[in-house]
Amino acid sequence: MKNSLIMLVLVLMGCEGPRENADLLVINANVYTVDNDFSRAEAFAIKDGKFVAIGVSKEIQERYISNQIVDLKGRTITPGLIDAHCHFYGLGQNQQVVDLIGTGSYDEILQKVKSFQEENPKEFILGRGWDQNDWDVKEFPTKKELDALFPDTPVALRRVDGHALLVNQKALDMAGIDEDTKATGGEIIRKNGKITGVLVDGPMGMIGEIMPASDRAEQIQALKNAEQICLSYGLTTVNDAGLDRSTIELIDSLQQAGELSIRVYAMISASKENMDYYLARKPYKTDRLNVRSVKVYGDGALGSRGAALKKPYSDMPGHFGAMTTPLEVIESIAEEIAQTEYQMNTHAIGDSANVFVLKTYQKVLNGAKDRRWKVEHAQIISLDDFDYFKEGIIPSIQPTHATSDMYWAGDRLGEERVKGAYAFKTLLDKAGTVALGTDFPVEQVSPFLTFYAAVARKDLDNYPEGGYQMNEALSREETLKGMTIWAAHSNFEEDEKGSIEVGKFADFAVLSADLMEVAIEEVPKIKVEQTFVGGVRVK
Repeated sequence: MKNSLIMLVLVLMGCEGPRENADLLVINANVYTVDNDFSRAEAFAIKDGKFVAIGVSKEIQERYISNQIVDLKGRTITPGLIDAHCHFYGLGQNQQVVDLIGTGSYDEILQKVKSFQEENPKEFILGRGWDQNDWDVKEFPTKKELDALFPDTPVALRRVDGHALLVNQKALDMAGIDEDTKATGGEIIRKNGKITGVLVDGPMGMIGEIMPASDRAEQIQALKNAEQICLSYGLTTVNDAGLDRSTIELIDSLQQAGELSIRVYAMISASKENMDYYLARKPYKTDRLNVRSVKVYGDGALGSRGAALKKPYSDMPGHFGAMTTPLEVIESIAEEIAQTEYQMNTHAIGDSANVFVLKTYQKVLNGAKDRRWKVEHAQIISLDDFDYFKEGIIPSIQPTHATSDMYWAGDRLGEERVKGAYAFKTLLDKAGTVALGTDFPVEQVSPFLTFYAAVARKDLDNYPEGGYQMNEALSREETLKGMTIWAAHSNFEEDEKGSIEVGKFADFAVLSADLMEVAIEEVPKIKVEQTFVGGVRVK
C-alpha cells in the first residue's frame, strides 16, 4: 500500500512536467494589463526582457521557476508609462540653468538669477520657467532691471512655455537686435516704441544663435539627469518633441552602451539639415530608440498670445497671434514627408493654426490609411473643425495645460471660443484615440498630475470645485490608455509596449496606491515605488 502511494505521487509529479526558467516572477500584485479587455491579473513571468506569461500567482509559480521572485503583497502595477509629448533633453538641460518655475513675481526672478550667478558664475546666464500670468501684475517684464544688474553679461530667460524670451541689452547687442530689426514669425515686444527685452517665437532664434553650445559632458549629464527624473515617475518611454541629429545620435550611443535605459521616441526637428539627412533614409529603430517622425511648429503659445487665432484675442483687440512657420513652408514639409514612411507631428495651439494643419494633412495624405500623423497640443479647435480628426489624425494632448491655463484662457478666448479649448473628450470621440503627455518642462513631469487633470479637471487647490468644463473630462480607463497603449499606438509601437501582454517588453511601474480606485484627490500623491524597463529594475 505504501509503495503504491509513492508510485502515485511520482506519476502525478511526472504529469506536471518540469517548470520553465524565468528571469523574474512578480506575484501577488494588482496588475492593470491595459489589454483589449482592460483585464486584471495578479502575477507574471519575464524572460529575456519580455513578458512570457500573465495570470494568477499560483499558476505562474507552478509553470515557472526563477531565482528572482518579487512578492508585491497587493501593490498596483501599470504598464510602463509613456509621455507622448515632452522635451526630455530640455528637462535635463534645465537642471543646468536658473530654475524659475513657480516664481511669483519679477522681483523673485531677479533674486534667483542674482543668486545663481553668485554661486555658479557664467559668461552667459540662462534660465527658464517664468510665467507672468502667475504674478500680481500680469504683464510681460522688461529688461530694465536686468540691464542694471548685469550690464556686461548676457542674460536670456525663457518663459515656461518656451515661446517667449526675456533678454538684457547685452544679449540684444550681441544678437544684433535693435530698433530697426524686423520680426519674422513672432514679435519683438515694444513699449512706448522701445524694445522691452521680451521676444516671442521667431526672433528668439537670433538669441539662440549666440548662446554658448554645451559640451559633450554637459549633454550626457543632461540626458542622465532627465532619465533619473522620468524613471522616478514610472515613465519608461518618452516622446521628445524636437531633437537634432547630434542629440539623437548621442542618445543612441548611450543606450547602446547601456548608459541610458529609458526608451525614446524621437521627433526630429524640422530643420533642412535634419530632414535632408533622415528623410533620405528609412526610419531608424532599435529596442530603445525610434526615429520615424518630424516635429513641425505651426504657431506660438496662448500664454504669450502667440497662438494663431481666427479672430482677435478677446483681451487684446486687433491681435491674432502668429504662425511661427510660414504656411507655404508647412505645406511643402507635409508634401515631402507624405512621400516617406515618416510621421508628421505639428504643434498647433490656436484655432487658426489647427484648422490649417488639419486641412494640410487632409490634402497631402489624400486618403492614405494608417499614417497616424499627429497634431501636437490640438488646444483650441473651432466647434465645426473637430470632424477633421475623424480621418485618422491623432490628437496628442496635455491635460495639465487645461488646469494651468484655465485661470486666464477665458480672458484670451472669450466665452464662446473657449468651449472648443482643451476639449479632450470631444477629441477622443472624434479620433477614437488620444495620446497623453505633459510637455515637460513646460509642466511638471508627474504622470499622476496628468491623470488627475484629465479626470478631475481641477488643480491641486481643488479649483474649480466642480471641475473645469467637465463635459470634456476623460474617464480613468481612457486616461490610463492614453498614457500607455494609445500613446504606444501613436508611435507605431503598440505591438511591443503599452500593455502587459505576452511578447511585449517587460516595462512596468509599481505604485504606492491603486490609481483606478482611490479617491481622485489622492491620485497626485501616488508615488512610484519601483520602475522596470525590459524586466530590469531601474528605480
